Amino acid sequence: MPLICPLEIPSHQPLLQQEMGKLSTEIRQSKPFESLEEEVFLALQRTAALLLRRVGREMEAHDLTPAQHNVLRILRGAGPDALTCGEIGDRLVSPGPDVTRLLDRLEKQGLLERLRDEQDRRVVRARITEKGLAVLDEIDKPVDRVLRELLGHIGAEDLQRFIELLERARERA
Repeated sequence: MPLICPLEIPSHQPLLQQEMGKLSTEIRQSKPFESLEEEVFLALQRTAALLLRRVGREMEAHDLTPAQHNVLRILRGAGPDALTCGEIGDRLVSPGPDVTRLLDRLEKQGLLERLRDEQDRRVVRARITEKGLAVLDEIDKPVDRVLRELLGHIGAEDLQRFIELLERARERA
């Protein structure tokens, strides 16, 4: 029998079948993934869902969902400018089909106001209210603390590299 270098993998055993990773254990998958790309895709989904769930707990005290928080952050970033529903939808981190309902709930809570466009009365714009700004001010520090708790241990250099890798992945999306 020939000697096999520890880094060499016999051709009859693909890399993915060598060792079931932590993701397989977490999702109780007994079969190997079809490809490394599939494993990465599922790992991204799983990680995003877990991080979002944890960050979402910080928002529950303010009766906000992560999507609503995202809308308020977008409107805060727009400053005094009001944005249309389409402009908000284009900027959402997780685009969804129902921006109007998100805006309805936020308006009902008094966190944004809707205005008719002065040039075209058919166009409705949304702008964050003082109450919406105050809610974001209350949430910003706890959310930042949780993000540092969840991701800070990775280190700035690795986080920057991770951002670059994710940008490369989004280029093809």
